[in-house]
Amino acid sequence: MKQLKVTQRKSLIGRQQGHRRTIRALGLRRIGHSVTHDDTPQVRGMIDKVSFMVDVEETAPAD
Repeated sequence: MKQLKVTQRKSLIGRQQGHRRTIRALGLRRIGHSVTHDDTPQVRGMIDKVSFMVDVEETAPAD
């Protein structure tokens, strides 16, 4: 399965509560922090909700 590397690029200050919760649910903690997730519809939906705050890269699976 493909992997997605998600990096937070913008601050959570002044954002809607739903956006803050989505960023935290993705596992992001601060600007510049990156996490890797499997490419699932649930993760894609979360990324779409906060796409203006994150960068996404497709990566090869780590075997």
